[in-house]
Amino acid sequence: MGNIHWGGVSAVIVMYAAFLFVGWLAKRKVREGTADDLLVAGRSMPLWIAVMTMTATWVDGGYLLGTAEGAGKNLAIALQPGVGYGISLILGGLFFARTMRARRFTTLIDPFDARYGKRWSAVLFIPAMLGEVFWSASLLVAIGSTFQVILNLDSTTAILLSATVVTFYTMLGGMWSVAYTDAFQLVLIPIGLFAALPFAIATAGGLEHILNVYGASHLSPIPPFVPEPESDFIPSFMGYRWSSTAIIQWWDMTAMLVLGGIPWNCYFQRVLSCDSPDTARSHSFWAGVCTMALTIPPALLGMAALVHFASDVGFENLGHPMFEEPALALPFLLRDMVPYWIGVLGLGAIIGAVTSSFSSSILSAGSMFSWNIFRRLFYSNASVAALKAVIRTSIVLLGVAAVIMALKAKSVLSLWIFCSDLVFVLLFPQFLWALYDPRANRIGSITAFCVSFVLRLGGGEPIFELDPLISGWENLPFRTIAAAAGIVLLPVVSRLTARWDPPRQLENPIAN
Repeated sequence: MGNIHWGGVSAVIVMYAAFLFVGWLAKRKVREGTADDLLVAGRSMPLWIAVMTMTATWVDGGYLLGTAEGAGKNLAIALQPGVGYGISLILGGLFFARTMRARRFTTLIDPFDARYGKRWSAVLFIPAMLGEVFWSASLLVAIGSTFQVILNLDSTTAILLSATVVTFYTMLGGMWSVAYTDAFQLVLIPIGLFAALPFAIATAGGLEHILNVYGASHLSPIPPFVPEPESDFIPSFMGYRWSSTAIIQWWDMTAMLVLGGIPWNCYFQRVLSCDSPDTARSHSFWAGVCTMALTIPPALLGMAALVHFASDVGFENLGHPMFEEPALALPFLLRDMVPYWIGVLGLGAIIGAVTSSFSSSILSAGSMFSWNIFRRLFYSNASVAALKAVIRTSIVLLGVAAVIMALKAKSVLSLWIFCSDLVFVLLFPQFLWALYDPRANRIGSITAFCVSFVLRLGGGEPIFELDPLISGWENLPFRTIAAAAGIVLLPVVSRLTARWDPPRQLENPIAN
């Protein structure tokens, strides 16, 4: 315990106290007698706060750490998550945000409920909920590792402290508390990253030196199209090479990020909180632009870390701990390449990114459970007081579940990636046609769901020790194929079975 950097810990405690204070102030906006304020901010959120809370939600700890880590392989890999999710927000604004807000839905699951029925929508709730919970757990793992590297504070303490603070203010004020703390936390991200950037660049030998070394390694910033010959030696720090399989997987993952980034309740919770359908659409555009812009600082920091640490030990012997744990490239940079208090500011950026996304995720999962499962399946006549109690209880329980997974599980990140796959493969086709195909029915939905699920598992899944069902299937864009199958099958099967399962219409939104 003597090695803990208590000055940095004190700064973090002050930061968390500020989060609680902002969350408490926001709680006063929650009117008594309505669940709308807790779930969707009374549908009165202005454009500026909507843009900030949406950007803060998507720019999470994995975004920052993953972008810096990806710079060790290729800029096309480093920028892929941020640019992909940014494009998904723009597409969401173009095609989905205005429609969802105009219909006054409350959660992502409501269109499924209205179109396919409450029992089948409860099944569709499962991948939506799992994606949120595993995302929460992976965020806690990221913040625990970061605290350990920068402050020498054990990860368990960091996880418990972060989860307790965020769960408490989320439970108190719901969407308003999350939105205002998101805005505060979003400000921390560019401050921390831009404060560290000049010091990191100088320590690595200057921007020109970084770009020259990076460029000499053939790390192309453009998306990959043509495989590189096996005979071509690429002096990359991580030894990355664009093979045919790597190119297919990159485009497959890009499709997952762009289209699979749309059917998340944490996104639509902000859409549905906006004060008008036009605001909902506009906020999605601007948040997409901000999300893409914020990829630049962590990518530059990752490039600086690679050049500096590789130069320290020589390209032939990459012995710095960063090369054993590349996901911690950014925390190592903040510890070893910048002055101590600048590193603490950088830690503040990571804390802001993680806590804003964690609060959004547990609120999102709790909202879906209380609104679409508890209210629709078990207690349709629940009073507002009972519903608000269930919302707050579910937020706490989901926060506890995320903490347990973060402390126990070894493959939280892998599980979150798998659940993100399922959101893309299973929910995007369902969501697309629930909104836009008046003839979509439950039989078509079930058929598309089952076929897409089997095709996705056909690519294998290491975390479940599942081998590919078809030889070579894993070398194809199996995620995109599985989602495309659902997109085609759902409307086709719905029309073939309309006689036995008449479609439901969306003219009237579910009563709030």
